[in-house]
Amino acid sequence: MKIYDISMTINEQMMVYKNVEEKKPIITILKTYKENRYNESSITMDIHTGTHIDAPFHMIDNGETIESIPLEKLVTDCQVLDLTGIKDGITRKHLQSKEISEGSFILLKTKNSYTDSFDNNFIYLKKSGAKYLADKKIKGVGIDALGIERGQKNHDTHTILMNQKIIIIEGLRLKDILEGFYQMVALPLKIEGTDGAPARIILISE
Repeated sequence: MKIYDISMTINEQMMVYKNVEEKKPIITILKTYKENRYNESSITMDIHTGTHIDAPFHMIDNGETIESIPLEKLVTDCQVLDLTGIKDGITRKHLQSKEISEGSFILLKTKNSYTDSFDNNFIYLKKSGAKYLADKKIKGVGIDALGIERGQKNHDTHTILMNQKIIIIEGLRLKDILEGFYQMVALPLKIEGTDGAPARIILISE
C-alpha cells in the first residue's frame, strides 16, 4: 500500500487565491516552552485557503453547510484524469475523451500542479465541462487550482455542480500522481454552519 498526500502545506507564505494578502494564514505563537513549559499557537485563515472542500452554502443560499456532507462521499474510490496538456479551461470535449462512470469521484490533474505561485490564467473547469460531469452523475470533482472556475459572472461551474449535489474540492497537489484509480480519504474540519473547510486529503494505491 502506498499513501500520497495531495494537500497543500499551510504556512504564512503559501500560495493564495489572486494573491490576496488577507487570505494568507496568520500563525501566532501564544505560549512558548521556554516561558511556560509548553508551546501553544493560534491560526487565522480564510476557509477557502489551501486544500479545501466547498459546501453548497458557498454558492447557494440556504444550501448545505460543510458538516452536513456525509463522510461516505469523501472516503471513496476516485479517478485521476491527466489533463496536463490543456492550456485554458477544461471543456466537455476534453472530458469526453476519458472514460467516466456514473457515481465516480473525479480528480482533475492539470499544469496547475507544477507551480507553487498563483497564476491568474490557471486551468479551470468550464461551464460545458461542469455540465458534462453533472450529466454523468458523478459523486464529486476535485481540481489542482484554488478555484474550480475562473471569472464566471454567475459562478456557473460551481452552481451547475452544486445543484446536482456534486462535491467540489479545490487546491489539490497532483504533480506526482499518475492517471488512474485510487482510494481517497478527504476529511474537512468539522465546522458547524460554514460554506467550506480546510481538508487533509490523501490517496491510497495498492
